[in-house]
Amino acid sequence: MTTGIIGCGKMAQALAMGAYRSGAFADTQLILFDPVAKAMETLAQDVAGRTAPDLKSIIAQSDTILLCVKPDTVGEIMSAVSESSHTPEDLLIISIAAGVTLTSMKEGAGASARFARVMPNTPALVGEGAAAYSLGPKATLADGELVERLLGAVGSVVHVKENLMNAVTGLSGSGPAYVYTFIEALADGGLLKGLPREQALELATQTVLGAATMVKESGLHPAVLRDRVTSPGGTTIAGLAALEEGALRSTLIKAVSQATDRGEELGAS
Repeated sequence: MTTGIIGCGKMAQALAMGAYRSGAFADTQLILFDPVAKAMETLAQDVAGRTAPDLKSIIAQSDTILLCVKPDTVGEIMSAVSESSHTPEDLLIISIAAGVTLTSMKEGAGASARFARVMPNTPALVGEGAAAYSLGPKATLADGELVERLLGAVGSVVHVKENLMNAVTGLSGSGPAYVYTFIEALADGGLLKGLPREQALELATQTVLGAATMVKESGLHPAVLRDRVTSPGGTTIAGLAALEEGALRSTLIKAVSQATDRGEELGAS
């Protein structure tokens, strides 16, 4: 099988390199295309792939295409698919373009096209991604299994209804940026109270990692785990009171909501 990767930016790098390192591409030939030659050549070297000179070439050579481009370029690629020597049903297109619906891609490439819409995130690069996917009406069971292998090789994956994909984008797609900001702020709090910067960052990073691991492995609700470290009149409740005063919870909820709304806007534009 030959997999074409169109778009070699940061998300493509995270997903392709993570899958390559995990062995998910062991039986797959990889071919890449990006208008930015340096990005294409660098990723091709990192994943032992080869480059294509243009869209027409990569589409003609691929059985599966991983579409890692900006939403506003998807239409052009769908037109190229519809004009290719492939019949649409011979090509599976897996798109990570935020907000771009299965219906809009199908309309561009042809009614018989096979599509999967996915939303991974950048921690896929270290094997700790969080991703979701939806399948188009022509996609097969084997297509779904392929998508699960690709995304599951670099983290956790869930199958959701397509009308929830923008919410996935707002939560886990954009979520790493929220967490990085939280880690930075947590470390800065330690810095304010005298901890050396490197030690503060190490403690903050490990604290977030450890807390997340406890939620995942214990299966307990975060509120239960929070209550276990919150003593009456203690230090933790004092810190939590400050978080409530600063509206951390409502701010994070609003961040996910606004990122979701932006995903919907991108798909409509």
